[in-house]
Amino acid sequence: MVIFVGLLIGTILGLFWNINIPMRFSPYISVAIFACLDSVFGAIKASIDKKFRADVFISGFFGNAVLAAGLTYLGDKLGMPIYLAAIIVFGERIFNNFASVRRLLLERARSHQ
Repeated sequence: MVIFVGLLIGTILGLFWNINIPMRFSPYISVAIFACLDSVFGAIKASIDKKFRADVFISGFFGNAVLAAGLTYLGDKLGMPIYLAAIIVFGERIFNNFASVRRLLLERARSHQ
């Protein structure tokens, strides 16, 4: 439940709080958003599976974001768009977790009928 409240508050703040981010930081922001969304969807799946652990969520949330930003920085220094690899991996994990959540919710709904 806390996950959904945090996601809702973050979405509302993001919609109404006008922040202009310079274009040179857009790869960092995009990777950080994907890393955090990956953690959120993983937490939702773990919560439905009754396996959620706050310490795993928090360490993954910040660890993924820092690692992804570090890889983006390294890619900038090397002149290579390494951040694209992180976006692809996080995107795949987000969709896989979403599919798992959807299946778990459908199975739960069927068993209650």
